Amino acid sequence: MTKKILITGGAGFIGSSLALALSARGHEVTVLDNLARQIHGDDAEASPLFARIRGKVDFVRGDVTSREDLLKVLPGVDTVVHLAAETGTGQSMYAIQHYAEVNVGGTALLLDLIANERFPVSRLVVASSRAVYGEGKYQCAVHGVQYPGARSDAAMAGRQFEHTCPLCQQVLQVLPTDELSALHPSSVYGVTKLTQEQLVLSVGKALGISALAFRYQNVYGPGQSLSNPYTGILSIFSTRIRQGKPVNIFEDGKESRDFVFIDDVVEATVRGIEHEDPLVEVFNVGSGVATDVLNVATTLRQYLDGISDIAVSGQYRAGDIRHNVADLEKVSRLLGFKAQVSFEEGLRRFVDWARSERIADDRYEESLDELRAKGLFK
Repeated sequence: MTKKILITGGAGFIGSSLALALSARGHEVTVLDNLARQIHGDDAEASPLFARIRGKVDFVRGDVTSREDLLKVLPGVDTVVHLAAETGTGQSMYAIQHYAEVNVGGTALLLDLIANERFPVSRLVVASSRAVYGEGKYQCAVHGVQYPGARSDAAMAGRQFEHTCPLCQQVLQVLPTDELSALHPSSVYGVTKLTQEQLVLSVGKALGISALAFRYQNVYGPGQSLSNPYTGILSIFSTRIRQGKPVNIFEDGKESRDFVFIDDVVEATVRGIEHEDPLVEVFNVGSGVATDVLNVATTLRQYLDGISDIAVSGQYRAGDIRHNVADLEKVSRLLGFKAQVSFEEGLRRFVDWARSERIADDRYEESLDELRAKGLFK
């Protein structure tokens, strides 16, 4: 059945890919996006991400923190996909008010209008994040499952990057993090994403409409911003390698992430949007495979025929987690989703695309200087 779908943040990396996929499936798609400079550059109208959807969906330039803008796009909509948010762990640790205003305030305003203006919305979908778990789920061989808190500055400064059991001091083994795991985000970004999903799920349940929160892992692929230093290590590393600049690996390089390809993220989200039964649920969306950061850098250098030095510095950022891998049993069981693109294949597709893009201005050192000046990078 054709749906009338609003995607907030629909000109971003995930949003533009999702908008095109839903439009191709016959849905009526409206995008609300403010074309933020950090994502789209100084000339937003020339943004490659915006160009992907221009003329293919209804587009309204506006902000989720604006009541007037939301009232332009909500009438007649039956499905709202809320992707608009500020992203990035590091930046969130000092742009605290801004992250709260956009991520929490924008979500609250959107839900307030849906609850009080009686728009015909029957399904809410929100982009959450694995950041809601903080450090995630671990196992002690002696004392069982553990959910460690954020690593201390003293431990990190002493190059003790792995989590240890507080009872026996043995190094903990990472486990796939499932949706029932403890929620204790270690960054402001994670706190705002947890609040977003809880607002959406609570309001959806109260109003009797479907509400789904997708806890995306580390999303990557063609179309992601190569100039935004807060959008992930693939963008940062690939840009520096193409410039011939050195690549700085934090901690000991063994920290790991669950990288999930954009096509798989879109597939999982579409399944949630089109699912026939009413749902109020949270789902992990990832590959279920952990890849360490040093491996990412060396593989990227190989694929890009680069000559950049790769140095493991031991430096660290406040708010970063050590390991991340998702348990995907629930999303497989209820939505029939399974990631199809391996990291090796996805990385090749990313590299093939990146080669065709202009080499972006490198704002990486600038972003680290900001963190260093506030005592958040050491």
